[in-house]
Amino acid sequence: MAGSTFGKQFKITTWGESHGAGVGVVIDGCPAGLSLSSEDIQLYLNRRKPGQSRFTTPRKEDDAVEILSGVFEGKTTGTPISLVVYNCNQKSKDYSEIAACYRPGHADYTFDAKYRGGGRSSGRETIGRVAAGAVAAKILKELGINLTAYTKSIGDISISTLDLAEIANNALYMPDADAAAKASAYLDTCMQEHDSSGGVIECIIDGMPAGIGEPVFDKLDADLAKAIFSIGAVKGFEIGDGFLTSFAKGSENNDAFFYDENGNVCKKTNHAGGILGGMSDGAPIVLRAAVKPTPSIFKAQQTVNRSGENITLEIKGRHDPVIVPRAVVVVESMAALVLVDALMENMSSRLEHMIEFYNS
Repeated sequence: MAGSTFGKQFKITTWGESHGAGVGVVIDGCPAGLSLSSEDIQLYLNRRKPGQSRFTTPRKEDDAVEILSGVFEGKTTGTPISLVVYNCNQKSKDYSEIAACYRPGHADYTFDAKYRGGGRSSGRETIGRVAAGAVAAKILKELGINLTAYTKSIGDISISTLDLAEIANNALYMPDADAAAKASAYLDTCMQEHDSSGGVIECIIDGMPAGIGEPVFDKLDADLAKAIFSIGAVKGFEIGDGFLTSFAKGSENNDAFFYDENGNVCKKTNHAGGILGGMSDGAPIVLRAAVKPTPSIFKAQQTVNRSGENITLEIKGRHDPVIVPRAVVVVESMAALVLVDALMENMSSRLEHMIEFYNS
């Protein structure tokens, strides 16, 4: 199976299946000397693990990470970093009744057409992404670059305030307590009706210098789009005003430039979302991911089995009524991986960048 490796300079390869012994990632290209512990990575994994609220699958997994290589005495060595999380609560019997049919909204059919078994399409595959993203985010923090992702909307309920301190105070990771309460009530209704919901995740990146990204096929926004779209549940992506720009006039959409008191080039607005011509422009990068409703629902659905029959399916087992809250850290992690890779690639764009790097 191709396609399990991501990145150029800062490269990751995820491995493992949802009901195998474990899942993990190998990170190649991490510079030596970065302070790194399993606790640094665990903080990120704890944000996506199951069983944390009534809105997640009751599957209980500690998702405890082990560092197998690439770190010695608390610092990275420059060699490949191998990370593993063992599966402790897999129940294959939950899937025995659906093994012979194609679940609506799932990748069963396409995996069957190409491979054998769809374990790599499970949400547990994102563990490797998040573990690697924790390392990337730590590198970015050393450079003064910070990422903040949160739930912007659940169903048709959207935030109206941006209180970043509130994100950790509710199970939906929404920066708006009132919206979180309304969304929770909406999800309770979905669960009572044996249904699920989708939503939108927003990520803001502060501190990114101007000029990062390549202007033709490797545009920063294009790389971010690929990274976010590679998350299984994502069906839409935006940078800045996104699709709203199609309704705007040029005079409304253009971001006016000005010099600040320190002589730095700044923008009065940020409709472009921090990226112009495929390169960062120094303003905050703002991106959004549209996440589809959880396809595993308890309602009866029409499908087919592998014997050529039309059947009615009622899915049992342990499933999230909404994927969005657990996917917040996945979006943040994939964005971090793209940014670190782009920053490393940028070192070769100009001679002074290389001199600065080797003299640092």
